Amino acid sequence: TSVSADSETLRPTYHPRNIANLNLGELDITTDEFILDEVDIHIQANLEDDLVKEALKTGVDLRQYSKQVEAELQRIEQASIKDYIKESQNIALLHNQITACDSILERMEGMLSGFQSDLSSISSEIQTLQQQSVSMNVRLKNRQAVRSHLSQLVDELVVPGAMISTILDSPVTEQEFLEQLHELNTKINFAKELSFRETLACSDIQDIVDRLKLKAVSKIREFILQKIYSFRKPMTNYQIPQNTLLKYRFFYQFLLANERTVAKEIRDEYVDTMSKIYYSYFKSYSGRLLKVQYEEVADKDDLMGVEDTAKKDILHGFFSKPSLKSRNTIFTLGQRGAILSPAELEGPILVPHTAQRGDSRYPYETLFRSQHYALLDNGCREYLFLSDFFMVAGNSALDLFNSIMGKTLSMFLKSMSTYVSDCYDSIAVFLCIHIILRFRAITAKRNIPALDKYWEAVLELLWPRFELILEMNISSIRNTDPQKLGVLDTRPHYITRRYAEFSSAIVSINQTFPNERTNALLGQLQIEVENFVLKMAAEFPSRRDQLIFLINNYDMMLSVLMERAADDSKEVEGFQQLLLARTQEFIEEILSPPFGGMIAFVKEAEALMEKGQLDRLKNDEARITQLVRGFSSTWKQSVEAMSQDVMRSFTNFKNGTSIIQGALTQLIQYYHGFHKVLNQPTFRSLAVRSELINLHHLMVEVKKHKPNF
Repeated sequence: TSVSADSETLRPTYHPRNIANLNLGELDITTDEFILDEVDIHIQANLEDDLVKEALKTGVDLRQYSKQVEAELQRIEQASIKDYIKESQNIALLHNQITACDSILERMEGMLSGFQSDLSSISSEIQTLQQQSVSMNVRLKNRQAVRSHLSQLVDELVVPGAMISTILDSPVTEQEFLEQLHELNTKINFAKELSFRETLACSDIQDIVDRLKLKAVSKIREFILQKIYSFRKPMTNYQIPQNTLLKYRFFYQFLLANERTVAKEIRDEYVDTMSKIYYSYFKSYSGRLLKVQYEEVADKDDLMGVEDTAKKDILHGFFSKPSLKSRNTIFTLGQRGAILSPAELEGPILVPHTAQRGDSRYPYETLFRSQHYALLDNGCREYLFLSDFFMVAGNSALDLFNSIMGKTLSMFLKSMSTYVSDCYDSIAVFLCIHIILRFRAITAKRNIPALDKYWEAVLELLWPRFELILEMNISSIRNTDPQKLGVLDTRPHYITRRYAEFSSAIVSINQTFPNERTNALLGQLQIEVENFVLKMAAEFPSRRDQLIFLINNYDMMLSVLMERAADDSKEVEGFQQLLLARTQEFIEEILSPPFGGMIAFVKEAEALMEKGQLDRLKNDEARITQLVRGFSSTWKQSVEAMSQDVMRSFTNFKNGTSIIQGALTQLIQYYHGFHKVLNQPTFRSLAVRSELINLHHLMVEVKKHKPNF
């Protein structure tokens, strides 16, 4: 490249032969990498240099300044050369040292390369060893697994000599025999499993296992049958051998798993034996119980509406058997209700021969309770034994239980059906119903469903009979002819007393297990009794005697009901209303003879006062005078006579006293009304007003005549 000067511009000239060899570096604008913006930045950076700035400011000739710089550089170069020559020995020594270091480093590099090669080979060997370790670990686990299975297989296949000797020689009751029987059962099951897999080793032990099984089955069969046959001995407590069998319940499980034919034989033998034992026991027990029942039982003539003497004459005329001492006992609960208390309900059963020796007699419900509690106790125990020993549950357990107890239960139902068809003791039947309801609750609490169907069957026998007897009593009262019941008497009638005793008995029993049908029948009975009382009262000629009869009967029935039944029962509420109404009417009736004139005047005057027409009585001075003086002179004698009459008329002293109190209270109210009327302006001018008795004084005097409780 050459530069030619021009007067106007300096222009670079390029020779073609040098263009190809020219390397302009960052100034080569022909390249794709050249960026004009970068050139500007470079120029700007040079202009900002301190020396350049200083030169531009002072106006230094650049050519001259360039020569100075060049000379300075040459001087410095010469000085530097002198320094290098001066230090040449040191530089040569440094060169030799560097060369020696290069040699040492080369040897070290060779050693490190060798180490690297050795490490690579060692890593390869470690990886190989790791693979071998994993492979060995897998083989070890496989061998251990195989060893475990083989050990278990060998242990299960081996039949120890101790097992053989124990099964063959030891009694079945020994604990060692039971333990070896468990082991034998395990080996039998294992042998069956191996035979399904066609394991060849199984054939080595199959024969010995089969012979041991046959021997064990034979010994177990003999032992269980011997226990079952021991049940048949007279006076045997079969619960003892049952408990023994439960102790060895695994025996039956072994038979069921390995010899079903023998298991079925034992089960059938047990069912047959126990069925006969229960049937014989309960048949004998029921027969002996009937011998200690009351000889006097109710019959079709023992109804509420039947007259007391009707049956007595017939019995004395045609039969040697004495009649019932009192028909009222048929309708009275008395101590019979105690049979439903927990203490007696689940108390010890009756022992008939002991009762016969003591000449004791019992009502039917007591015998019924004893009989069915024995059934409940034995039935629950038998069901639990069957479920435990024979390993049955649900319907299978119920079927097995019924196959044992079915004959006994049928005998019970047949016997009860015979008794019920000729029973007229409604309280006995109702008590039996509630005994069954409570026994059913007990079995439900024990979670024993075995007797559920039997309880339902018994209730289906008893409920209709109870309702029939109740309906017969209702009809007997409805059809009663008052004129055929003998002499009239204002005291409580024996029919109403029967009703009160019977109704209170049924209501008190029915509280624990309410029954709507029973309540409805009691309601009908109450209606018929109320109608009967009204019919009987109508036979009395005077209203006073009618009221005395009604009050005596209502009070007696109410007293009995409140004593034995709930105070809020429908029967109590109904008779309270009737008694209150008849008592109020009777008070008016007994006040009328001695004080009727004053009472009539008060009622008449009060009615006129309401209408504002009291002046119409202004001319009755003579009447008023007679009333005032008559009351003042006779009221004490009249009250005394009335009190005595009331106390004679009513059998219940408390009721008579209450009526007297009510009558005297009513009398004071009437006399107070009499005072009130005479204090009206119309009668203030009457001189007789001064003869009126002071109300406070009257009340004090009246209290003296009230009987004390």
